[in-house]
Amino acid sequence: MSQQNLFDDNANQYDALLIVSFGGPENLDDVIPFLDNVLRGLKLPEPARARIAKRYEAFGGVSPINMHTRKLIAALRTELDAQGPELPIYWGNRNWYPLLADTMRQMMADGVKRVITFVTSNFSSYSGCRKYREDLYEAMHGLENPPHIDKLRLGYNHPGFIKAFSECVQDALKKIPEKGRKKSLVLFTAHSLPESMAHQTNYQKQLKESCQLIGDALGHQHWRLVYQSNNASYGKEAWLGPDVCDALAEAKKENVRDVVVAPIGFVCDHLEVLLDLDTEARQRAQEIDLNMVRASTVGTHPDFVRMIRDLIYERMMEKPLRPALGPSGPSHDYCSTDCCLSGRPGEPKPALCTATPPAFSNIGSSCASMAAQLGYFYRPGQFDCNIKS
Repeated sequence: MSQQNLFDDNANQYDALLIVSFGGPENLDDVIPFLDNVLRGLKLPEPARARIAKRYEAFGGVSPINMHTRKLIAALRTELDAQGPELPIYWGNRNWYPLLADTMRQMMADGVKRVITFVTSNFSSYSGCRKYREDLYEAMHGLENPPHIDKLRLGYNHPGFIKAFSECVQDALKKIPEKGRKKSLVLFTAHSLPESMAHQTNYQKQLKESCQLIGDALGHQHWRLVYQSNNASYGKEAWLGPDVCDALAEAKKENVRDVVVAPIGFVCDHLEVLLDLDTEARQRAQEIDLNMVRASTVGTHPDFVRMIRDLIYERMMEKPLRPALGPSGPSHDYCSTDCCLSGRPGEPKPALCTATPPAFSNIGSSCASMAAQLGYFYRPGQFDCNIKS
């Protein structure tokens, strides 16, 4: 498939914005059922599952992600009310309430027909892209005449995100004494993944490009990309590294005195940010007498919120300009069928917002109408789906 077919140059009309996030528990009673949702289908040993549960229990069973998602929705509501477009905002989570399937049914009850979706992830990976698109497909399962779903392109190199996170890092750098600021090390962190999964995507490439763009914007090239939250690993499978705590120790050996830890891979403060960075990494830095400052996530930064609005307008315009910094250019509007695979054996699950849908059978509809109904991009002659109208 040509790259051109992955972009949507049509002027689309939408009647709702759907925010899709990971979700998180909000009390101790939520933790185990929440983890049952997160780990469904994974053969995770019980000790590993218990280890993850303890991470949440250490914070009273409360993950901050739902609170921050509510704040983002409120900021988007203010932005859309002031600048348009006039769209109601719905919210559905992958793993905890409000669950995506419930939100889908609510949208249908409200008469929503065409939806533009923002997933709270800026980088390509199975966990951050395809799994959400699989969830969208699953949420539509069994529904009659579900709404059409489009997904906003990734914003990892969008000027709005780069400006927003550059300011987050700059604010952290200002907390370091001026005489040592230029020599300080910025450790950009992102969620670690199994290498078998990471190699199926552009995850590392996109992260490095974003880091470079932010380093360029700040005129600060003393940085490294490191990883965190390797909490579900077990057995001998390799995960992306180095770990942020190991990177802190290495920085100390290199006589670095001041470090900014910048969670570039997270849109808002997940529990992993609070535990892995604000607790464990900070403790490690104190043990080795290293001054550590943690940069904030983009959260509700005005430039990040405006980026989301701009991306919505982009999908509503014919042949839009697609602002992007760096060598890779804008991310695609539609994903290829082999985009962001999990790296696990077996056939991938069907997913929405892809350029070519899976084969349908025993459905009395035309290729074009069925593709549109399920949120696919269709061009006559692009594929044969063997559906008779």
